[in-house]
Amino acid sequence: MFKLNTLHQLHDDIAARVKTISDDNQDWLCRIGCDGCCRRLAEIPRLTIEEWQWLKIGLAALPSDQLEDIKLDISALAEQTSRPIICPMLNQTEGACRVYEHRPVACRTYGFYVQRELGLYCKDIEALVDQGAYSEVVWGNHDTIDRRLSGLGETRDLTEWFADSFNPSK
Repeated sequence: MFKLNTLHQLHDDIAARVKTISDDNQDWLCRIGCDGCCRRLAEIPRLTIEEWQWLKIGLAALPSDQLEDIKLDISALAEQTSRPIICPMLNQTEGACRVYEHRPVACRTYGFYVQRELGLYCKDIEALVDQGAYSEVVWGNHDTIDRRLSGLGETRDLTEWFADSFNPSK
């Protein structure tokens, strides 16, 4: 059994922080249609087992054709060596996540929290801040999020979780 309440509390805490930023900055870039972060992943997403269990619920709710598309994209991703990566959950035509309510923590924080040393932050928002827009912005502390995630069990690449769960030979 996984610690869904712990993961949901983390989701709620992130949502509260994101709402504050969005409410204070009505033109904040992170909205449906802004999919730059989904199209420019530096690495295969890593998820805790708790996040994976939550994501699997979202995947199971998808129409079979969408799940098959995601399976193909993840298989290709497992072999891809070039960067950047396009998230396999992204509906590239609509610019929207197919499992939005079940998306991992990294997706919930991108654009709102910063890991500068890893280059994990929205360069578009940073450019606007540098130009004087969003002058009141205080970036979130991603280290706190990482510490909370570390208590949610094993962490593996999305492709590994997916192969173990959706590979018929296992």
